Amino acid sequence: MAGSKEIRSKIKSVENTRKITKAMEMVAASKMRKAQERMRMARPYAEKIRNVTAHLSHANSEYKHPFVVKREKVGNVGLIVVSSDKGLCGGLNTNVLRLSINQMKEWEGEGKKTLVSAIGNKGFTYLNRINADVQSHATGLGDTPHLEKLIGTIRVMLDAYMSGEIDQLYISYTRFINTMKQEAVIEQVLPLTDDKLDVSATTAKGHWDYIYEPEANVVIDELMTRYIETIIYHAVAENMASEQSARMVAMKAASDNAKNVIGELKLVYNKARQAAITKEISEIVGGAAAV
Repeated sequence: MAGSKEIRSKIKSVENTRKITKAMEMVAASKMRKAQERMRMARPYAEKIRNVTAHLSHANSEYKHPFVVKREKVGNVGLIVVSSDKGLCGGLNTNVLRLSINQMKEWEGEGKKTLVSAIGNKGFTYLNRINADVQSHATGLGDTPHLEKLIGTIRVMLDAYMSGEIDQLYISYTRFINTMKQEAVIEQVLPLTDDKLDVSATTAKGHWDYIYEPEANVVIDELMTRYIETIIYHAVAENMASEQSARMVAMKAASDNAKNVIGELKLVYNKARQAAITKEISEIVGGAAAV
């Protein structure tokens, strides 16, 4: 059995660790509420631009944007992987990276090459370690996603789609469901489908006509690009909310485990202390009996 001094040192160490995990749990809870509020604030804009884009995609215009044209043959595929910059958030990054890698292997089995963009340091580091074809990356996003930090990574993949380097674009991220549950998903970004645009049967059969200023192609190009940026921004915002939720849950579990370990160590310490006292009494009694 370890000595009393060693056990006291272990108890002190675990108590210090518990203070850290408890503080991280409280910080993550505060950040999670802010991230959820950010998601709710972004939804009205995303909903409105999706409706306008859905109408434009079925408008009677001579110009058809490449983002809504389905290509007959799919060669290379683009994948944007969204992860966190920091760890200590349970299996959040592991789940989304495992899902992404399995999908990439499936595409490889079909003879398709995958071009990857990484958002988040954890995903970028892992993809480099497995020698994935990383075209662009964005790291150090902080607690609040800013579009100006993401736009370079997004444009690289959009330019690759426009030039024909890739024929489909997907994004993998962790969808926020509730505080206790987050789900790793892969969604198709390009080409835009009716399901993604949420086009109803009435909208699809209707005839929409607009007056464009200055020209239809200029307006539609800008709107389509802005819509794709909105999709990716919303995915990053959801991933950040999922990250804070997962970190809060993980830190709470760590704090609870530390509390249990402290209780067990105190029990061991009391047993060792009682054994030492009993030994001293036995020695004193034995010495007195000998005299």
